[in-house]
Amino acid sequence: MKKVRLVSWNVNGIRAVHRKNALDWFFREKPFMLCLQETKAMPEQFPKEVQELGGYHIYSTSAERKGYSGVALFSRQKPVNVKHGLGVKKFDTEGRTLIAEFDDFVLYNIYFPNGKASKERLQYKMDFYDAFLKYADKQKKSGKNIIICGDVNTAHKEIDLARPKENEKTSGFLPEERAWIDKLIDHGYIDTLRMFNDKPEQYTWWDMKTRARERNVGWRIDYFFIGESLKKRINAAHIFPEIMGSDHCPIAIDIQN
Repeated sequence: MKKVRLVSWNVNGIRAVHRKNALDWFFREKPFMLCLQETKAMPEQFPKEVQELGGYHIYSTSAERKGYSGVALFSRQKPVNVKHGLGVKKFDTEGRTLIAEFDDFVLYNIYFPNGKASKERLQYKMDFYDAFLKYADKQKKSGKNIIICGDVNTAHKEIDLARPKENEKTSGFLPEERAWIDKLIDHGYIDTLRMFNDKPEQYTWWDMKTRARERNVGWRIDYFFIGESLKKRINAAHIFPEIMGSDHCPIAIDIQN
């Protein structure tokens, strides 16, 4: 087996991040797979340089609403099968899910909903969480190795955000949201970063309006989770706060493939 790198990044607009030349590191480093969230574009709206990128199989799904949500996968290995969505219309119309099945694992690239806008959106988020977990559990029980990556839009524990006390009543750190991540872990999925790094201040998102990144007042809301069957194959987990261009930074795992 060889070691390969899987990268996940909420780009907050693929056209915007390309205009800022922030995808240059991707073109240079050429990871085995790159999972993007919040692309905010239809496939035909992707920058030409991205559309014509050699060496990758490219898949994407978009929201019905233009300039909203969307995820994309760039993979050096061609998947056996790619599914767009969870099979639930109210979630799939927002273009939040790509499920790519490979020979030895299933990769979930997901932009989970944000629950801050209203009680209705918070309920939508919790319903999405439950629908996703039900779908993933079914595949895991059938013997599939599972990798989950993306913007989960929730910080799990106090260590995962700079100001936990001030945000106890804020969506993204509500008890029910955090309890769902507890449930995810109880169902046999592992937070890969915490396999290797138990330090604080490991953030992946910073508020742009308050220039929080300059002070590292952030949240860790982007994750790679794996099924327990893959634990021995994970060599490292990374956060890349030095890579700019979005209000999120990329994260990665190194896995024996």
